[in-house]
This record gives sequence, C-alpha cells and structure tokens, in this order.
Amino acid sequence: MLWKLSKKLKDAYQEGNVARRVQDLEGWMERATPEAVDSGDYDHTQLVRDYYDLYNELMTWSWGESLHFAPLAPHETLEDSKIRHQRLMIEKLDLEQGMTVADVGCGTGGPMRRVVREADVRVVGININKIQLEKAKRLNAEAGLDHMVDYLACSFMDMNVIEDNTFDRGYAIESTCHAPDKQRAFEEIFRVVKPGALFWGQEMCLTDKFDPNDRQHWDLKRDLQRGIALKGIATFGEVNQALEAAGFHIIEGMDRGVSGGGTTPWYQPMESRHGMLSNVLFRLPQGRRAMIAGSKLAEMVGLFPKGSAEVFRSLDRTADAYVEGGKTGIFTPLYCFLARKPH
Repeated sequence: MLWKLSKKLKDAYQEGNVARRVQDLEGWMERATPEAVDSGDYDHTQLVRDYYDLYNELMTWSWGESLHFAPLAPHETLEDSKIRHQRLMIEKLDLEQGMTVADVGCGTGGPMRRVVREADVRVVGININKIQLEKAKRLNAEAGLDHMVDYLACSFMDMNVIEDNTFDRGYAIESTCHAPDKQRAFEEIFRVVKPGALFWGQEMCLTDKFDPNDRQHWDLKRDLQRGIALKGIATFGEVNQALEAAGFHIIEGMDRGVSGGGTTPWYQPMESRHGMLSNVLFRLPQGRRAMIAGSKLAEMVGLFPKGSAEVFRSLDRTADAYVEGGKTGIFTPLYCFLARKPH
C-alpha cells in the first residue's frame, strides 16, 4: 500500500517545494483581507484549486473515491454509508433514464459513478481542479462508464460555456461550501438547469449551537475554515437565503448528521475504528501521528517526496478540527437540501 502511495505522491508533487506550498496554504486567511480581494491580490477560487492539488491524493487514499461525509450507522463501513447516502440523493432527485445531470464540483467522481450506474443518466462533471478531473476520467474509464460522462474544467462560479436551461437535474456535494460568494454560485447553477429541475446540495454549515460570543467557538470556526479552505462557513439559514435569492424554491433542508437515519456521529471515522473497517490507518488519531513520523523517515530514504510530512501534519490538524466541531455540535458537513427551479 505504501509503495502505491509513494508513486501517487511523487506524481502529485512534481512541482516540488511541498513544505512551502503547505505553508502558503495555511497562511491564506492572513492574505484574504477585504483590501486584497478588492485589489485582485487574492483569489479564493485559485486557493481552492491549489488546496486540492496538494491534498487530493492523501484525502482519496484515506477517505476513498467519494470525498464526502455521510450519515453513519453502527456496524456499517464508511463506504457503505456513503453509498446509502448517494442512493438517497438519487431517489430525491427523481432521476430518469436519459436525463443529463450536472455534477457541480465533481471531485474524482465517486458519486458520479454511482449516479450513472444506478440511474442510467448522462453526467457532466464540472471541476476547477484538472488533477481531480483527470483522475475522474481514469476511474470512469476503468469502470466502463466513460461513454456516459462529459467533463468541464471550469469554476462553477462562471460556467459561461454552458447554455441556459441545459441540465435536467443538478447536484453539488460539499463543493459550493468553497464558493467565495454562495448566492452567485447558486445563481449560476440556477441558470444552467432547466425550469422545473431539481437540485440537491450538501453543505458544510454552522449549527444553531454556534455562539458568536464564545471565543472557543470562533477559534474552532477559524481552524475549520483554514483547514478546509472555506472563505466562510454559512448557517442553515444563510444557505437557504442564498438559494431563495438565486431563484430556487426549497423543498426540504435538514442536518442529516442528526436526522438522516444515521445513529453514529459523522466524525467517528476520524476518532475510532468502531464499524469502520477500511483504510483506518491514517483516519484515526494514533494512525495519523504514526504516519507523520513515518513520512519523515520515508522522506529521508526517498520513498516520499520532501515535504510530504507537512501535508500529513496539516490534514491531521484538520481532522482534529472536524472532530472537535462535531463534538461541540457547532459544525456539520451534512446540511442537505433539495430545491427546485420554478417552471
């Protein structure tokens, strides 16, 4: 397994200066001042592209091809939970054979392959990160599904190459949380889906337990933003407001981490092994610490590229922030909504 990871990391980090790239990413919040944004010196869309360039291989290695959270059940593997969650989305979208569906921020295409296999629809994968798109193409070809998928390398903030009213359905799984302007992202999605089309989204959100007067809550919010490359973390109400301002009619919206059929905390795969059997080494705290130490040795003998340990360390801190956000109840990656573009 480590030899395969070694090759993937060497392919991913050909640009070099990995430790410096991690340092630059971790310092992005200090650069993202209103003045820098107004002057054009800071581009959050570019930051998100760089974020996935650097972290994609390790996230896929530890979390699987579907880079999203799901409501968990006891004695169910993480992968089984994600499949169950994807099937819920397919059911909610009321997909029919022959439809064309937009996968907004498709990542490496895990959910896309489920949608194509089980709903027999054509999918267009939209992603700003070309490394992820290339991996999606390769995995789709290996699965024999490449004839059912098209790819578009662009930001979902500006899909001007797509005509109005193109897609029968759309979904965005933990992607629009990266939008520098959530309403503008939803407006662009609204434009490219047909009248009457359903749109499913999964957002990372602050819950009603977040106390803006609690310093600990603010520090944790900042740790989450820094580690996940989120310009902001919306509340449920702010997501709904952005959807409605874009023109969507909200059919339902809920935190499926607490009300979506899962009885196990969504963050458990990063805390304990119970019910989660595959790829636990890097997901669990002890394994993450061991991998940080091991990656330093792997760098010394040339197995991993120089700076890989900094990537492991950065993801370890982000995992800790996820767990703390879940335990305090102020954060969820599972605010799921179903909306419709009016006829």
